[in-house]
Amino acid sequence: MQREIGFDQLNRADLVIDCVYKGGVKGNVGDDPLNKVLRCGNQGGFRYTGSYDQFSYPYIVLYSSFDDFDWPDNIDFQSGIFTYYGDNKKPGHEILDTPKNGNRILIKSFNDLHVRNYQFIKPFFVFGKGFSGRDVIFRGLAVPGGLGLTSFDDLQAIWKFNNNQRFQNYKALFTILNVPVIKREWIDDLNENRIITPNTPKEFTKFYERGIYTPLISQRSAPIRRKQDQLPTTTEEKNMLAFIFNYFDGRAHDFELFAADIAKMLLHDVMEIDVTRPWRDGGRDAIGKMRVGTRDSFILIDFALEAKCYNTNNSVGVRAVSRLISRIKSREFGILVTTSYIDQQAYKEVTDDKHPILFVCGKDIIDILKENGLNNINILRPWMDKLFEQKDNYLIRS
Repeated sequence: MQREIGFDQLNRADLVIDCVYKGGVKGNVGDDPLNKVLRCGNQGGFRYTGSYDQFSYPYIVLYSSFDDFDWPDNIDFQSGIFTYYGDNKKPGHEILDTPKNGNRILIKSFNDLHVRNYQFIKPFFVFGKGFSGRDVIFRGLAVPGGLGLTSFDDLQAIWKFNNNQRFQNYKALFTILNVPVIKREWIDDLNENRIITPNTPKEFTKFYERGIYTPLISQRSAPIRRKQDQLPTTTEEKNMLAFIFNYFDGRAHDFELFAADIAKMLLHDVMEIDVTRPWRDGGRDAIGKMRVGTRDSFILIDFALEAKCYNTNNSVGVRAVSRLISRIKSREFGILVTTSYIDQQAYKEVTDDKHPILFVCGKDIIDILKENGLNNINILRPWMDKLFEQKDNYLIRS
């Protein structure tokens, strides 16, 4: 059972990974637990105490519901990377013109990272929405950037549009450090503007002094995803997947073109996918090549792609998966893209026998589209219509 900290105990509680911090029950903003756990505001995604103008706040609290369809904050538990979107989320404002100055905090923090002024970077405490009321869950201690990320990757200004108006916001990548518990004593130190003390977690000290990342990495306990893990959960995501299925229902070859573009979005170094000819051996709707290496020194790895446009009530079974496996040649891998989910037996056979098959199911399709700015039907429909204007001579090349 998940540990919970009562509302009356918050002001002296430690911060424990995935612990629930209970909100109040009076029905007003005073029920917010973050203001009691940490001396910060009780509203918004960016919260801090102190003076923004002098950057004298002791720490920043990042709060996310993790269910905003347009701004998909997320934590990759297998890499420890936390993706967080800034606070310019509506048209009519410049990217730095936000009430909480959240985007200014981001650019200041990442600028300090890029010039190696690590000692000027304050700790980021990450919280997510709880299961009921105003409850929150502590998700970890974060710092800007991550292993293998460059200044081109870790903070990006992205364009969005809403009501036919364009605007920019930041997409920021953080690392959740391997700190399972943050003691109240360090929080007290921080509130007295003392960052490095005997109470400071050693993983944060390594970053503060030398920019060394020690990410919190978690392995998936069950490598075989259940049906509910392969399909969308929110109403918006379900409606979007239903739209995709209905758009392609009875148009198998058109869905192959769509699946090829999904593969290209997922694997950014795909050099070519050919979906223009019918493959006589079956089990392959397309073949492609992915580049591994640099622009001047690389190898190309072949892969086969199969696309299944199924209703979410129908799974992709053993027969279809086995057919793809049998068609994969030596040193190739396979990609199976479906609007539905993979049957448990088929999933288990691939996992147990370690076949090089990548499953891209309904939830994955929606996540990939959202990450590429195609986050609602009004945007997705014209993109797909444009895609199929050229379908008679379709060969994806980079």
